[in-house]
Amino acid sequence: MYRIRSDERKRVVISRVINALARALLVAVLVALPSLTLPMVSMDSAQIALFVSFLAASFTFSEYFAKSPTIIEFRDAAPFNRMRYFMALLIVALLTAICFAKTDGGRLPDLVAAGAQVLGQSLDVPFSPVRLIIIAMPETTSTETLLTLRDGAAMAYGISLVGVAAFFVLVRFYDWPARNGAFNVWINLPLFDPTTGGDVVPRLRRDGYVNIIFGALLPFAMPAIVALTLNWFNMVSLLEGQSFVWSIAAWSFFPGSMMMRGIAMCRIAELIDAKRQRTYARAASDAA
Repeated sequence: MYRIRSDERKRVVISRVINALARALLVAVLVALPSLTLPMVSMDSAQIALFVSFLAASFTFSEYFAKSPTIIEFRDAAPFNRMRYFMALLIVALLTAICFAKTDGGRLPDLVAAGAQVLGQSLDVPFSPVRLIIIAMPETTSTETLLTLRDGAAMAYGISLVGVAAFFVLVRFYDWPARNGAFNVWINLPLFDPTTGGDVVPRLRRDGYVNIIFGALLPFAMPAIVALTLNWFNMVSLLEGQSFVWSIAAWSFFPGSMMMRGIAMCRIAELIDAKRQRTYARAASDAA
């Protein structure tokens, strides 16, 4: 009996190590992708990117290998983090392809750039985030740079919207996360303390609504913040190479990720409230 339990424990540990290593490798690939793919990347920039990718991979491994997470939320509520990762990977990869098409070209990068141009023309309408981010640029910015910025922003913002819509469909029509078994608040929401601040259901809903509202407003607010801080840095340097990829990726990914987090927290509040109602109804039935 002891040997069976020992073998089972070893299998669990090995499975956890493989799972954590796979996730760490994927995160490292995401972080290092632009520096390893784009031409004309300096040696110093490539070394910094590799160092950052190593740090990100180490953090991811420690989070997924440990029994008790510290920061990463919804660790055991698949496919929430997987959807966010692939959304970020797609944004970074396509923005990198747009930059590559601008310099060296190629069949696939040119195809991506052509699709981004169509999206840019479609989303470049008054009061859209894409239009606002173009307006925020200095007047001295070249037309070619503005068009590249428009196309990249439209592509990234479109991917972010599709990711949020896909997660909403997963929640509403595929019963996330209930279909994966019991939801452990401590494991999946390590930064949320259910013992303080009153009832958890209103708190979860409040936090969810705040994330959704801020996520929806950030793509509109960030260009205004950039316009107010133009004197602090050289905007032209942020629209080239890796800087362009990561600036537009952050502008599009973080708001979408916040909206997904808000939807998830509202869903958790809904599940807790439904379970309470069933418990109260069962207690009332037993009392009768």
